[in-house]
Amino acid sequence: MRSRSSGNTLLAEAVAASRNRRRSSTPDASRTDRSHEALDQIEGDGDVKRREFVGLLAATALPVASSPKATFPSRSGRFGVIDVRRLAARTARLRRLDNLLGGADTHQRYRTEAAATSATLAAATCSAAVRRAGLSTLAEQQQLAGWAAFDAGLHGVAKSHHLTSLDTATDAAAPAFAGNALAFLAYQSISVTGPDVQTAAESVDRARDAGTPRIRALLLERLAWTHAVAGDVRETERALDAAEHAVTEQTDVPEPDWVYWVDADEMRIMASRCYTQLHLPLRAVPALTDALDRFDDTHARDKALYCTSLARAYLHAGEVPQAALVAARVIELSDGVGSVRPRRHLEPVLRALRPHRTVPEVAELLELDAATPV
Repeated sequence: MRSRSSGNTLLAEAVAASRNRRRSSTPDASRTDRSHEALDQIEGDGDVKRREFVGLLAATALPVASSPKATFPSRSGRFGVIDVRRLAARTARLRRLDNLLGGADTHQRYRTEAAATSATLAAATCSAAVRRAGLSTLAEQQQLAGWAAFDAGLHGVAKSHHLTSLDTATDAAAPAFAGNALAFLAYQSISVTGPDVQTAAESVDRARDAGTPRIRALLLERLAWTHAVAGDVRETERALDAAEHAVTEQTDVPEPDWVYWVDADEMRIMASRCYTQLHLPLRAVPALTDALDRFDDTHARDKALYCTSLARAYLHAGEVPQAALVAARVIELSDGVGSVRPRRHLEPVLRALRPHRTVPEVAELLELDAATPV
């Protein structure tokens, strides 16, 4: 759920300000109305406007505490095609927050947005086709809320969001969103109870006939990750090969916005993470290093997560000093980010490195870790 390059100084400053507030205090809820106004005022999906919007929200200390301003439906009691388009565009803008902020910062915003959409659809008069389209976007919003809750370590809440989104997608006759809900549930299961290959495989099957190439690539790479955590090299490679083939397929059908970040780089990163999980560092290090060199630091959570995979790959290769240097980078990137995942992935690396504390790079890493609030 991310893009890879920013280069916007003001945006970087806004993200840094948000992280500094998280380090030092709780968000100032009195400033959140500005974020509602920004969402309602900034229309279109141009890069400049999106950067301004995201930067403003980052600077106004998400999560928000109040409900978003009601903007739908556009005519009293009616919900039409124009409303569906506006709702989808609004959701696309909100999705970009995940590039820059952790789930602890975005969950409340996403949850509130989904609740408002659900209430609007329940009260609105509309055609069956429009209702299905609205429910599809609602399922998408519920998945955003579930992802953010998972990122914040709220596993029970996350599972509830994803199960609700699965029901919504089923009601909307939207198999691609149903497949994505199952993929999220399988992805979360890895952190809670262990790899759930059956659910991950079902996610691919559910969306097989309705998914565009990038949707199928996304679900297949998540299936590959589940197989990798389960230690199955053959099935991991099969899923990765299918995902890499899918992402290069040509189609006349427009790809939905919710897979905008799925590309060849994403496939290389996930493949490298899988190879790291399978203790195949020679296949993991080159691609991860190449991709991370192009990853902007404003996307700190994702960059930190991928650096943990790189650090582990160096460990598996016996490169202790290099592993320590990369682990230190994880600490720097994730400091103040509202996500529990970088730290959770870093802990095994730190445990493996502590016996090597006489190595200068490891000693510096452990000193940095001790001085950084968790």
